[in-house]
Amino acid sequence: MKIIIGFLFVSIVFVAFVFGTEHERLRVLVIGAHPDDCEIAAGGLAALYLKNGHVVKFVSMTNGEKGHHLLSKVELAKLRKKETENVSRLMGIEYEVFDNADGELEASMANRLKLIKVIREWDADIVITHRPNTYHPDHRYTSILVSDASFLIRVPHIVPEIPPMLKTPVFLYMSDAFKKPNEFVPDIAIDITEVLYEKVEMLHQHYSQFYQWLPWLNGKLEEIPKSEPDKKKWLQKWRVPPFNSTNPIIDAAISNVYGDYKKADQIQYIELYELCEYGRRIEKDEMGRLFPFN
Repeated sequence: MKIIIGFLFVSIVFVAFVFGTEHERLRVLVIGAHPDDCEIAAGGLAALYLKNGHVVKFVSMTNGEKGHHLLSKVELAKLRKKETENVSRLMGIEYEVFDNADGELEASMANRLKLIKVIREWDADIVITHRPNTYHPDHRYTSILVSDASFLIRVPHIVPEIPPMLKTPVFLYMSDAFKKPNEFVPDIAIDITEVLYEKVEMLHQHYSQFYQWLPWLNGKLEEIPKSEPDKKKWLQKWRVPPFNSTNPIIDAAISNVYGDYKKADQIQYIELYELCEYGRRIEKDEMGRLFPFN
């Protein structure tokens, strides 16, 4: 069934690509610290872009080798790479995993140059990553690396073997709940209700994390259901809860994208993003081009 679902979704994406959409074909790059970070924060948005004929790449800055209570580092790195490959096949997403050790990521020159190369080669219109003040050092250093690369992607004599970009992409931060030294403030709100199934399916591929390591870490292994359908329902409830906020800041973020077309009470599931000042600012009349989901 999983293979059939993946084939059908990739077929839809291929048809959308061949016949085009009313908008230009956008190139979206999501950069997370670990395999599964992109899916958690931006899986719904990625699915929407793919469904509308755009192209998406996920990058994991580390190999995720440490996040398990039973498997060895070598075993886990191989398994987590396979899990990303499952997501890639399922959705038609290009997925790259850097061979940096989990928990040991550094904002080094080598990693900065590698990211400049990736952003240039993908010719990204939109780049999405962590904020610089989240709980995990790998998240924080991923954010710093992306920020450090954000201007240099246009400097010709840095990574000279790859032509510099002639544009500055829009850079967005993934959402998080941390408030100090500054809290996440959404500028962009995306209704992911129509691709809820696809987001849960992407998360479901990361079996080692959502049904093993993280439940063990949180003392909830006994809660994991036995059947695959029940596992997915449990995972959805945990990782993709329904949206029911009445926060005026979120209402404004919804209005930024959908104008008067959609209100908060019409959205069941949502993803939120904050504009990074290091990227290009978005003009009001560009929202429909960059987020063509009305």
